[in-house]
Amino acid sequence: MRTVIAGGHGKIALLLAELLARRGDEVVSLIRNPDHAADVSATGAEPALLDLEHADAADLTAAVRGSDAVVFAAGAGPGSTAERKYTVDRDGSVRLADTAERAGVSRFVQISSMGAGQPPAPGTDDVWAAYIDAKTQAEADLRERALDWTILRPGRLIDTAGTGLVTLAAPRVPRGEIPRADVAAVLAALLLATHTAGATLELVAGDTSIDRAVAALADRADFDNAAPLAD
Repeated sequence: MRTVIAGGHGKIALLLAELLARRGDEVVSLIRNPDHAADVSATGAEPALLDLEHADAADLTAAVRGSDAVVFAAGAGPGSTAERKYTVDRDGSVRLADTAERAGVSRFVQISSMGAGQPPAPGTDDVWAAYIDAKTQAEADLRERALDWTILRPGRLIDTAGTGLVTLAAPRVPRGEIPRADVAAVLAALLLATHTAGATLELVAGDTSIDRAVAALADRADFDNAAPLAD
């Protein structure tokens, strides 16, 4: 399987690239800083120097063409402005989805955020509100496309070791934390789980193994009304 990851130097993206390379997949990670190439190569992925915000459409299409799947893992990151939340977290996803359509790559997995799809709470910081709004708009754009898309909304991200145990369901799960390593492991499983096409899933730490949680989604035809899975 050949997978292209946008935002290839992000923490989750690096963990995902390593997991995919370890299982024998071909991974291409898009980065905009050449200084990040060594970190990407160390995961077993191939770094490709392309700025998702500004790259020529033909260059993006060439990078994605021939792939089996794409993952949108890009983000403006901490300390960025509200404006960049829109240019990266929203517009970057739109550009990647456009590229996937042009390149004939149907499988598209988008990393979103818990809280997307709902108005920010009163008193929310302007930058965080812009981030949630940008993610909400990126999700809405993807749902209108004839791609085999899956949207994953992780809870609060932490850097502890992964446990392999999660709560994964649609449309909502209780708010909570999730190690980035477990997010990466779920993404790796979702790439192969075509039965999750058309699903918007939320993810926090839990009591169910990742394989079982992903497999259980095959029995859920109506993702909008699915309840969380518990052991």
